[in-house]
Parts: sequence; C-alpha cells; structure tokens
Amino acid sequence: MEKKIGSLTPKEEEIMRIVWKCGKAFVRDIRSAMPDPKPHITTIATVVRKLVKKGYLHFEDFGSVHRFYPLIMKEEYMKLKLSPQIASLFGNSYKDVVAFFAQEENVTPDDLRDIIQMIEQGK
Repeated sequence: MEKKIGSLTPKEEEIMRIVWKCGKAFVRDIRSAMPDPKPHITTIATVVRKLVKKGYLHFEDFGSVHRFYPLIMKEEYMKLKLSPQIASLFGNSYKDVVAFFAQEENVTPDDLRDIIQMIEQGK
C-alpha cells in the first residue's frame, strides 16, 4: 500500500530541506540555516508544528525545547511527489523522462554515463 502524505507549502518544503540536510535540528538551527531576511522564530515554530501534525517530522523532548527529525526521508518525498507527475506527463516511462531532458540539452552525455553507472550499480 502506498503511503499517503499531505502536500507541502513552499515554506514547509524549505524547512524540510534544512532538516533533511541537518538530520536533526532545533528551531533555532532551522532559523540559522535560512537565508536573510529570516522569519521570526515563532513563525518557524508554527510551520514546524504543522510538519509534525502532517507526519513529516517528529521530535525528541528536552524539557522546554524539542529537537526535530524527519519521519519521511527526502528520497521518499521526492518519489511520492514526482511519481504522479511522471505518470501523467510521461506515461510512467522513465526512459521518456531522460530522453526528454536529453533532447532539451539539459542532460549531457557525461550525465547520461553517470546515470547508466548508477543504474548498473543499483543506486
């Protein structure tokens, strides 16, 4: 059975990218990693609470503060987000996806060799 997750807003995705990169983060760590002008700490805390409610994040309790960590890994999120798009636009053909980007010259021959090597290595 495929896992159902809610969609993320751009701000939620930004925070998830930071947590995915850090592995675990306090709200102040998330804020530090954000570009200027940084949102207020309470704004970030509100978004983080929404991510917990949506099932993207969980936390370790350290009394009055929490350290957050992802429940959904970046690769899983990307797959869940991209799979419907690939099905819709390319008929579930990853070959057609790669061919499209190769024809648009967004993928170089070196990129294609790297992709082939990753496939052959099972990664």
